[in-house]
Amino acid sequence: MNVADLEIGEPDDVARRILGGTVTVGDVSVRIVEVEAYGGPLDGPWPDPAAHSFRGPTPRNEVMFGPAGRLYVYLSYGMHLCMNVSCGPDGKAAAVLLRAGEVVAGHDVVESRRAGRGPRSPRVEAGWACGPGNLGRALGVALADNGTELFDASSAVTLQLLDRPLPGTALVSGPRVGVSLAPDRPWRFWIRGSSAVSSYKRSPRADAAGGSEA
Repeated sequence: MNVADLEIGEPDDVARRILGGTVTVGDVSVRIVEVEAYGGPLDGPWPDPAAHSFRGPTPRNEVMFGPAGRLYVYLSYGMHLCMNVSCGPDGKAAAVLLRAGEVVAGHDVVESRRAGRGPRSPRVEAGWACGPGNLGRALGVALADNGTELFDASSAVTLQLLDRPLPGTALVSGPRVGVSLAPDRPWRFWIRGSSAVSSYKRSPRADAAGGSEA
């Protein structure tokens, strides 16, 4: 599967399509088990006040405006590097936030990056890439990776999708985590039964009036 899978369909459809895919950075590979879809500006096909792109393109969010299949990396709370995949037609902002994953290769590397979480065990391993900040740390991504073409085999960060989408019965959906605008849009998706899926936390600012979620 390739970038064409991300160029068509609604952002929530693309989010489901990414589930089960594998992100690889160097010796580390992570199977994606949780994602969130985000749209774009008010005049676009998927208005989304919770999206970084809602107010239009900026140097920070320009990757969200395409082309599809590029990595959008941003710094959250001054400490967490979060990974997104641009999707939709070129020029129309949309992206899928990678929220959590299961480490499938490079366990020793990830363990060294996640030192202090206790002796290795199934429970500890499940938390290595649970949550978008932990996922970015486990994979070792950097702000310099922003804009990477994920379907180019020579890229430092690559994404391999499943040959076929997971069946609907394997997936669960619900509201996005921590956003204060459009808080009940059910654009968070995860693989049923995965122990690496993060817990839901509603923003205390949910439903407050204002601009985009930054």
